[in-house]
Amino acid sequence: MRKFFKQVIQIEILSEDVPLEWDNLENIDFAITSGDSSGKITEISSDQVTPQEMAKLLQEQHSDPEFFGLDENGNDLMDEDDDIT
Repeated sequence: MRKFFKQVIQIEILSEDVPLEWDNLENIDFAITSGDSSGKITEISSDQVTPQEMAKLLQEQHSDPEFFGLDENGNDLMDEDDDIT
């Protein structure tokens, strides 16, 4: 049986003069690794979730549950013989 996980992280950014403007994670990564901001990533939680919970979480993010081979109710759409690597 496949396992699904939900992780929540927090990113703290320290900058000088103005707040960091960003619109994706790539901007944040650049700012804290190559740019002139400092950053710290903290894991807030990491939990295993059921397929049903994962389907709901994906829908809440405006993603399709089929992203992980699930239908909208969390039923597995993949055969056990399908390669998921």
